[in-house]
Amino acid sequence: MFEEKESKVSAEIPGSSLADIAFLLLVFFLVVTTFDTDTGIGLVLPPPPQENQPPPEINERNLMNILVNAQGLVLINDNLTPMNEVERKVKAFITNRGEDPSMSDSPDKAVVSIKTARETTYSVYIEMLDQVIGAYKEARDEVSNSKYGKPYSALSEGSEEQKTIEELIPRQISIAEPAED
Repeated sequence: MFEEKESKVSAEIPGSSLADIAFLLLVFFLVVTTFDTDTGIGLVLPPPPQENQPPPEINERNLMNILVNAQGLVLINDNLTPMNEVERKVKAFITNRGEDPSMSDSPDKAVVSIKTARETTYSVYIEMLDQVIGAYKEARDEVSNSKYGKPYSALSEGSEEQKTIEELIPRQISIAEPAED
C-alpha cells in the first residue's frame, strides 16, 4: 500500500576542492617548467689592450675587409661578392700561405674585418658571420684531417691536438662598429 519512494543518489561531483587542485597543478607546472633563454652570438673577445698600448701593426695584405651595406650587398676588398661566395673567398684568403700576393702571408697573420651599415638587417649580418666562421671551420677541418686523420670537431675539447690546430689556424675576426651616415 504504501510505496516507498526510492531515494535518488545524486551524480554530481563535489566541486569545492576542484579549484584547490587546479591551483596546485598550476604551481607545480610553473615550478618544474624550464624556459629557454636566448644566449646571443657566442664570440670570444680578445682581452682589452693596455692603456698606452698602440694597436698592432697589420700588413694591408693580411687584412680582408668585408663590408655589408644597407641593401645587404657584400663588398670584399671593395669588390661586389655574392653571399654564397664569401665562405670560399675567406677560406682561400686565410689558407693562402703567401702564394697569391694579393692574399694573406699565413693563417696566423690573416685578419678578417667585418663592417656593416647601421641599416643592415640582423639576418644578413648573421648570415655573413656564419659564412666567415664556416670558412675557418673548413680550414681547421682540412688541417686536422691531414695532421690527425679526423676533423677538428672530432678532437677532444681542450686537447693538445685541438690547441695545435687553433694555433695553426687562429680565428682572427674583427667586427667593426657601423659608420655613422
